[in-house]
Amino acid sequence: MSRLRLDFERDGYLVLPGFVPEGQCDALRARMAEMLKAFEPAEVATVFSTRELSHAQDRYFLESGAKVRFFFEEEAFDANGRLKQSKARSINKVGHALHDLDPVFARFSRHPALARLVAELGIAEPLLLQSMYIFKQPRIGGEVGCHQDACFLMTEPPSVVGLWFALEDATTLNGCLYAAPGGHRGPLRSRFVRHDVGGPHDRTEMITLDPTPLPSEGLVPLEAPKGTLVVLHGLLPHGSAPNRSAHSRHAYTLHVIDGRCAYRSDNWLQRRRSMPLRGF
Repeated sequence: MSRLRLDFERDGYLVLPGFVPEGQCDALRARMAEMLKAFEPAEVATVFSTRELSHAQDRYFLESGAKVRFFFEEEAFDANGRLKQSKARSINKVGHALHDLDPVFARFSRHPALARLVAELGIAEPLLLQSMYIFKQPRIGGEVGCHQDACFLMTEPPSVVGLWFALEDATTLNGCLYAAPGGHRGPLRSRFVRHDVGGPHDRTEMITLDPTPLPSEGLVPLEAPKGTLVVLHGLLPHGSAPNRSAHSRHAYTLHVIDGRCAYRSDNWLQRRRSMPLRGF
């Protein structure tokens, strides 16, 4: 077994500086700037929050597994529902099928170096499930509470792995990731399930599987210079603090599952049959 895989199985995460050339980081940021310019905020005003999860009953969100959709920061709007700053400084994230629907993100997401890394970690039949561009805006970048990715993207047995790319420097000042070393060896605490997918009562619910609290102490900062890849085990407790600094913290994330495992039909993210999951 490689040292990389041993470290991943011990800690539940890897921090790999210099994995992505800076030019590729800049290309993703430039492409997203183009997409934002074309986006018309008047079409939708869905706020993304990991604390309230109110967006989770929104069809705009529920149908985003096979689309590219834009979600705002909680603090982007004033009391009258108007944006307090430019739309480019108001968006929380864009998701969740950039890796399939946009050619720039698709090429990046299927780079041979990623395929080799995932294989080294033991995912025999990788499928690219979900992608997100995360902005962590200056001053208003929202907190992402401690969570486990398998809560939202569950297979039997669990197989999801997160690939988190720092497109800008991520520090303790602008909201870098925090993680609980070795915490992936604990139980899955909860599942975010979806009922009546596509039906008249389509809705989501958070259910408790194990009452053991997720850790609030002992989390370590995963500071990541631009170009760093952070790999996250699906059961690893992790999150990030709000960004109150003057600097954004752009990142791109991919979630990969193993095709040998059964993807749960009650996960919130469901793909159309006409758009099946693909690997590298």
